[in-house]
Amino acid sequence: MSQKEHWENVFATKQETEVSWYQKSPKTSLDVISKLKLSKDAKIIDIGGGDSYLVDALLALGYTNITLLDISANAIDRIKNRLGDKAHQVTFIVSDILDFNPMETYDFWHDRASFHFQTDDNQIARYATIVASAVAKNGHMVIGTFSANGPKKCSGLDITQYSEAKMNAVFENHFDLVNCFVEDHVTPFDTVQNFIFCDFVKK
Repeated sequence: MSQKEHWENVFATKQETEVSWYQKSPKTSLDVISKLKLSKDAKIIDIGGGDSYLVDALLALGYTNITLLDISANAIDRIKNRLGDKAHQVTFIVSDILDFNPMETYDFWHDRASFHFQTDDNQIARYATIVASAVAKNGHMVIGTFSANGPKKCSGLDITQYSEAKMNAVFENHFDLVNCFVEDHVTPFDTVQNFIFCDFVKK
């Protein structure tokens, strides 16, 4: 089964509360955005947004330039249905991130629990090349992945664990590391996953 087939199946067969990454409120991501004091018309892209409620929260806060990219058309259909009339305020892109060809630059790149599915050196390098071309100078990139103390698999797939040094080594050619922090995410199944979040600024 390809990556796309895997994720189409996940979003066709599981409810939002039946996946480990579910969180009703994306508080960590919102706290980061608040600290950055992004303007309401900042160009924001959420990578692998799936069923995330980040888009809903950003719209409620008055952000007007939001893009959501996900490999799964089923995931995007679900979020469009949830947003209802508000869906037209968001740009949706169905694409594997490794096939993404950015046609504009973004002020804020957000990726929670998507990047760590890139598991070989070529995939990781490809991701780094894409994000380098997609983020504007002085723009921010925030990535949340499983930490070295986190799970080794997610949704039945292998992932890559990260430390601060390992994350910085991937992106340091084009980004300066601002800070990293770790936190525990409690899943709907009452298990705990340790994440590391890192904020970078484009050189």
